Amino acid sequence: MTFQNGSILTEFILLGLTDLPELQPLLFVLFLVVYMVTLLGNLGMIVLITLDSHLHTPMYFFLTVLAFVDVCYTTNATPQMLVNFLSEKKSITFAGCFTQCYLFIALLLTEFYMLAVMAYDRYMAICNPLHYSVKMSKSVCICLATSPFVYGFSDGLFQAILTFRLNFCSSNVINHFYCADPPLIKLSCSDTYVKEHAMLISAGFNLSNSLTIILVSYAFIIAAILRIKSSQGRRKAFSTCGSHMMAVTLFYGSLFCMYVRPPTDKTVEESKIISVFYTFVSPLLNPLIYSLRNKDVKQALRNVLKQNMATKFSLPSIFNKP
Repeated sequence: MTFQNGSILTEFILLGLTDLPELQPLLFVLFLVVYMVTLLGNLGMIVLITLDSHLHTPMYFFLTVLAFVDVCYTTNATPQMLVNFLSEKKSITFAGCFTQCYLFIALLLTEFYMLAVMAYDRYMAICNPLHYSVKMSKSVCICLATSPFVYGFSDGLFQAILTFRLNFCSSNVINHFYCADPPLIKLSCSDTYVKEHAMLISAGFNLSNSLTIILVSYAFIIAAILRIKSSQGRRKAFSTCGSHMMAVTLFYGSLFCMYVRPPTDKTVEESKIISVFYTFVSPLLNPLIYSLRNKDVKQALRNVLKQNMATKFSLPSIFNKP
């Protein structure tokens, strides 16, 4: 990547969320707390599901994969953002910017299809309960969990390469808190027609395709639930889907506002605010949504805490033995 005058571009400057110096320490503390809680929630969910054998089912396997994606997603932007809050020169290297842009797109697409996979899993569990264990075997689950990563990282690389082949008009200042496509396109003095349309096609296709899988799955799920005669059975079936639908609504709502539109000065400013929701808020709330609304997860947490307490109180008797 070069400037229009032929000089080599080695770094970018990230303007961040605000240019007010008095707000930088406050934002640093706020986002540091959010990041730590996000890591604690998602990694805690992964450890809890791994430790409790009752949660070794396809639904919770996919939930651990989603938690892993959320950890990677928020970690991709937060450390650099935190450093920039306390730095006078808010720079990122060319290689770092490319990596950050690539991982954002790749993990974003991965999360699209992981949410779709989780909806398909709920469809199989509720609409085909007798064949569920056969059709959602270990090998099938691994294949379903791997496919979003393969597709996401492939399309993400293609999109990132298109972006970083552009030339820039003697400016390396990105009006964002991470290396995102829209503000990078605004900096370019190259013909951005191919990149803009590739971005819109990819965003539109992947948003609509993954959301269609989710909506069709839930159409069959709702139809199956309404045929259940027992009100208790209907409530139980709905409870297994409620958490997922809340996560889908939060994630997709912000993304539709973000990507399905051409980049302009106004949309770049708006995108910084919208990006906060799916970069920080969604990964933060996902473990809370899935744990607070899930009896199995809450019971598993109680079991793990009881085991730890029992181990703690049994240690003195071990040491007091003659």
